[in-house]
Amino acid sequence: MSIVLIGYRGCGKTSIGRKLADRLWQPFVDTDDLVVKKAGKNVKDIFEQDGEERFRQLETEAIKEVAKLEEHVIALGGGGATRSENVKVLRDAGHKLIYLRCDPPELFRRIQMDPSTGVSRPPLTKGGGGIEEITAVMKQREPAYRAAAQAELDVTRLSVDEALVYVTRLA
Repeated sequence: MSIVLIGYRGCGKTSIGRKLADRLWQPFVDTDDLVVKKAGKNVKDIFEQDGEERFRQLETEAIKEVAKLEEHVIALGGGGATRSENVKVLRDAGHKLIYLRCDPPELFRRIQMDPSTGVSRPPLTKGGGGIEEITAVMKQREPAYRAAAQAELDVTRLSVDEALVYVTRLA
């Protein structure tokens, strides 16, 4: 069984995932990294040059690859758990999905603090990546995150190390 972290960008899937993998002595994999490697360009460029649908196809291929992995910590791209086929392949493989929930204002703050956001992450709506976009997309995605997850942790007021304590217990 692998641990799969799901949630909106900025919730800490990668930061918490790397530390969890170290703690569990397991490899860490980020599906966005696999997509970028396969496409030969960053996520923002894939969205702009090839479209969101192409990105989602590459993402599904990456998820099918990581579903075969045992004893890994996997960070799913923010939209990965919104497709039922992706969730099914992960569940059928026996992996545990943990939703890292975070309030939109805190997501916005974290995303703004990440210097790579503007260069590598595309806006997901015409809202251009602001708090309005985060709120709108979260409203759409949260039911899917909750339906997919076997456990949920609110990380809004937790540091990476504090979240790690709880995620380790959930794993």
